[in-house]
Amino acid sequence: MSIRTWRVQPLYTIIAEILDKKGSMTDTDLLKALQAVYKDISFNDLNKTLMRMEIAGKIHVSMLMKGKRLVELRKR
Repeated sequence: MSIRTWRVQPLYTIIAEILDKKGSMTDTDLLKALQAVYKDISFNDLNKTLMRMEIAGKIHVSMLMKGKRLVELRKR
């Protein structure tokens, strides 16, 4: 049984804030930055949120090399 903690801010908001401050990042670096805020975040949680954000047009994710992705915040 997995116990989830309540997050004060939605994960997509934290991701947008991190990308706005630091610019584009790899998915692994973004996960490390998120784990500084939320200790219990998993790579699966990150992937689900990135997919939702990309579909919504908020971010762009591209492949750098096998196993590494670049995540960029789209500016409007």
